[in-house]
Amino acid sequence: MEKNISIKFFILVSLLIIAGFLSLLFGGSETINLNDLSLNNFIFWQIRFPKTITAIIAGCTLATAGLILQVIFRNPLAGPYVLGISSGASLMVAISILAGSSLHVFSEFFIGKAFIVTSAITGSFLVTLLILAISKKVNSNVILLLIGLMISQICGAIQTALEYFSDATSLKNFVTWGMGSLSNTTNFDLTIYFPIALLTLAAILFFIKPLNALLLGENYSQNIGINFKTSRFYLILISSVLTGLTTAFCGPIAFIGIAVPILSRMIFTSSKQHIHILSCLLIGSITLLLSDALSNSIIHNVSLPINMITTFIGAPLVIYLMFKNKSW
Repeated sequence: MEKNISIKFFILVSLLIIAGFLSLLFGGSETINLNDLSLNNFIFWQIRFPKTITAIIAGCTLATAGLILQVIFRNPLAGPYVLGISSGASLMVAISILAGSSLHVFSEFFIGKAFIVTSAITGSFLVTLLILAISKKVNSNVILLLIGLMISQICGAIQTALEYFSDATSLKNFVTWGMGSLSNTTNFDLTIYFPIALLTLAAILFFIKPLNALLLGENYSQNIGINFKTSRFYLILISSVLTGLTTAFCGPIAFIGIAVPILSRMIFTSSKQHIHILSCLLIGSITLLLSDALSNSIIHNVSLPINMITTFIGAPLVIYLMFKNKSW
């Protein structure tokens, strides 16, 4: 059993290395020749390298956030965006780009990507505070899940209204952000994105036991001395930070948080969550790296939206799994 797990992880690590090379060499309009690599290669070090590292970080954060929520709610369809965290980020970006531009509120203050990132983080943080406050009052995971969905719908409705009344240029900028992108992150951005993501992912190590217990339900958790509400509070906070951070730098990216944890459970049948956490880190990274390579390779000199690729990969997988596992 342990030998099979080791072999599977060896295969995943090998796939990660291969996917990383594919993203570095083919993740753009021009194929990079290994013979041309040097410290002065601008395309490689300033465009391809940060994009590949961003794909790895985004894959790790979204997949892990999805795993946490699926364990908490014991629902394979729970994902990073189910609690409205991403919707909060999108709404705040919409307010900044659409309402701000239309009303000329941010005409002088708007500073491009930095302001969008700040807006997305702010929106995620505000919704997270609301969800955490509600989680202290609500015992039922189902009710909390439904409240999160309603918050998401409300944010979406306000966002739609802003889109309806916005001008064409602002709407195009917002729609482009909403498609998700791995290529907007620079090496400087990574000095912020990477350490925060790493520290947040490391915090999960302190919640391995609660994750294993929560998978078996509230009663079991309390019987072995796990404080259900407290553990759920911190795990939702971790998931929200991971989701909000990646949404801020990359825009909303679909299906990684839902499909990858399900795929992990297909590959590893173990109930030990530390195995699935490591598996999600690898599979999430591999999926986004391959999606990045595909988005730049399907049509010559055209970079397709990353959301389109992840949806084509994730949606059929989820549908297939729903039919295969009717007990879900």
